Amino acid sequence: MLLSIDWDAYSGTRELVFDAPIWGTRDREHDRLAAWQERAQKRSGPGSGWAALAADFPLYDGWQDLQQYAGLPAFVTLSHADIWPVLERYAGAEVLNIDSHHDLTSFSGDAARLRPGNWAGLALSAGLASRYECRYPLWHAGLPVAEGYDLSRTHTELAPLLPAPVLERVTLTRSADLPAPDAVTALMLVQSPAWTNPAHDREFWVLAEALGVDVLVEPLRRDG
Repeated sequence: MLLSIDWDAYSGTRELVFDAPIWGTRDREHDRLAAWQERAQKRSGPGSGWAALAADFPLYDGWQDLQQYAGLPAFVTLSHADIWPVLERYAGAEVLNIDSHHDLTSFSGDAARLRPGNWAGLALSAGLASRYECRYPLWHAGLPVAEGYDLSRTHTELAPLLPAPVLERVTLTRSADLPAPDAVTALMLVQSPAWTNPAHDREFWVLAEALGVDVLVEPLRRDG
């Protein structure tokens, strides 16, 4: 199994935070840092720092348990758009993606161009993933508009967007469970800075260093 961990499964949001990027944002340079500065300023004014984001954008528990995979082949990168070389290296593997987004298809733009929002669907279509599970975090159960709140609704939304042979190899779940290390062939850790609170970059790097990752594309260090 190829285990993909999107940091946005842990660096998340509370209910009714209407400027939270989980509801829909793009992956641009502005979204990765400037948009977070704007959110912090909106809450406490210029110069307040990332602490202003704490109430609305918490770091959920459970990320520490990922250190159990230390010693396995592990990679870290900025965005899921960088995952293709790892998919090719482990071609045909089952993929478990712990994430706040299914990453199976994008609702706008060129559907054939690899992006953070469609890499999983493209990997299934190309035969680089034999099966795919998106495992949403438990905190989605408290966010009625989130993808991982109503899994049947999300699956229904995917039906007209994916070919049937792709959709039949997709599973959507919501759980805090992690696979046993002996079931994991390799691990991919993805920062996704457009969706993750900069205040949590420190913990992200603690985890990356504990896993002994190889760097594909250097993630950001926004916590200084």
